[in-house]
Amino acid sequence: WMPAAEYGRSLPAFTVNLLVVDVAAGVEFYQSVLGARCHYSDVDFAALNVHGAEIMLHADHTYDGHPLADALSTGERRGLGAEMRIFGLDPDATEAAAKKFGSVVVQAAEDKPHGWREVMIADPDGYVWAVGVAI
Repeated sequence: WMPAAEYGRSLPAFTVNLLVVDVAAGVEFYQSVLGARCHYSDVDFAALNVHGAEIMLHADHTYDGHPLADALSTGERRGLGAEMRIFGLDPDATEAAAKKFGSVVVQAAEDKPHGWREVMIADPDGYVWAVGVAI
């Protein structure tokens, strides 16, 4: 695909990197539920674009020498308290895709006081995505 250093230099100012148990399962979720475009994927790593946002998935084992390695091995819930938000994706269609895929719908699509109609869904590792459009 491209050398890691070239990819790293090509990234925008803000990206999301998620540590996952199974990269392939994550890629399938992001493509099926959030309409992601996958630039590259292997057993260790995936590079995706979700509605204009660059997202990376790294398999847990790629962080074996990282300070988070021990915490990852406990199987605790990931990302609790963090919420990734994508504006411009239809929340009702996303909810339907999530249910079809078998994903957890954290909160059904509804109109919110902050001016969005949104749905909250969890990926296979429990990371929460709020997807919505302006009311």
